[in-house]
Amino acid sequence: MKKIFHLLLSFILLLGIFSCKKEEDKDYYVSSKAPVLTSTVTGTIPLSFANGSQVATMLTWTNPDYMFTTGVSSQNVNYNLEIDTTGANFTNPARIIISLSGDLSFVISQSQLSSYLSNQMGLSVGNPHNIEMRVTASIGGAIPVVSNVLKFTGVIPFAPPPKITPPASGNLFIVGDATPGGWNNPVPVPSQQFTKLSTTMFQITIPITGDKEYKLLSVNGSWDADKQWSIATEQPSGDPSTLNYDLFPNGGNVRAPLASGTYLIVVDFQKGKVTLTKQ
Repeated sequence: MKKIFHLLLSFILLLGIFSCKKEEDKDYYVSSKAPVLTSTVTGTIPLSFANGSQVATMLTWTNPDYMFTTGVSSQNVNYNLEIDTTGANFTNPARIIISLSGDLSFVISQSQLSSYLSNQMGLSVGNPHNIEMRVTASIGGAIPVVSNVLKFTGVIPFAPPPKITPPASGNLFIVGDATPGGWNNPVPVPSQQFTKLSTTMFQITIPITGDKEYKLLSVNGSWDADKQWSIATEQPSGDPSTLNYDLFPNGGNVRAPLASGTYLIVVDFQKGKVTLTKQ
């Protein structure tokens, strides 16, 4: 009995030692290689609305081959593709960061790259910009590694066509009983003529009578249907959209906000939006 007890005790001790050893066998990071980033396009990247669906560039990069004590990692590597302006060293808060898992390539269309640069990074459309791209690889428990940097010069983002075609006359006027001139057409100028900020943007600061109506005209004195802009359907009294609504060619009358006062009215044909701000 005593002998059996000693054998059992020895077995338990050996099992404990084996378990401790197994717990100490951990997988440690050993090494990795910086990804090598390449592009199908070099120099500049042509962009145009007409070719928006076509490929701007295809980026590919090599696997960093993360090595651990147990061998090459079988986990998916996480990649961050970054796009920034040249000289910013990828520190710009508005830079593009695209997260990818396990992929070793990424295709960017012309419209996609244009949107990245203009809408997300705030770069001006129609003007050339120098940009850079890189890839950062990371995996749990390992040091991130950064690829080489690709440089592109003279990349010109484009603006898509305006949502609503702007006035061919290049002018914009406001008419209606919500305005000082009432529904009389032609309207008094320059008090009821918008200031042209660009081919697609107009603004005016004008006294507005609350809960009345108005329309926008491109030719002073004309009621031609193709020279009017307003809203698809007139809003109910006090509707929130009286301060922000979708522009519509020759729709119903627009309802003025409930509160009378002086308003800044901004008409954006590019986005097809009208906003009113009480001054």
